[in-house]
Formats: sequence, structure tokens, C-alpha cells
Amino acid sequence: MRAYFVYMLRCRGDVYYTGLTTDIARRYRLHLSGKGAKFTRSHPPEAIAAAWHCGEKTAAAKVEYAIKKSLTRGQKETLIAAPDTIGELLPQLADLPLEVVDITKIEV
Repeated sequence: MRAYFVYMLRCRGDVYYTGLTTDIARRYRLHLSGKGAKFTRSHPPEAIAAAWHCGEKTAAAKVEYAIKKSLTRGQKETLIAAPDTIGELLPQLADLPLEVVDITKIEV
């Protein structure tokens, strides 16, 4: 079983991008090269802001969708500042086994 992650990027223009992947470092390099997503081609990433280990792909997809559709910009900033509060900000995800990823240890 592959492990899936959800990550948030801080991008040029002071905007955020949220995605899912099996390899955060590889996916970030793709975004930097302009091949990651249409959004990050026009808003290049500046940093990985937060990330969570989600286990299965279905759980990661639920987390990605919830962050994109349920959180305001202010709530996203709160989540980035305290990634372990994801279950409080998004109670529909509280039962998922999410683990905060130490983004300082991601080698890009």
C-alpha cells in the first residue's frame, strides 16, 4: 500500500496551493520546474507550508478537498501555523489517522 500525503504550498502572489502526492519532495520539484500543476505555473511555489501523512489515497483526497473547499484564507493560515489543529478546523476529518509531517526534514 502506498502512503499518501496532502501538502500546502505558499506561492508567489501570497496565495496557497493544496495537493496530494506519494512523494512531497518529488512533487515540489515538479511544481518548481513548472510541470506540477497549471496553478503553480502561474503562481510559482515559494515554500512548502504544511503537510500531513494521510495513509490511503481516499483519505488524502478527502483532506485535500476539505482544505480547498471548506477553509477561508484566514483558516488556512491558522492551519499552516498549527498543522496539528486540522481535526479542530475540519471536524469531518477528525476520525482520519492524520500525522503532521515535519516539513523542515523534506529534502528538495
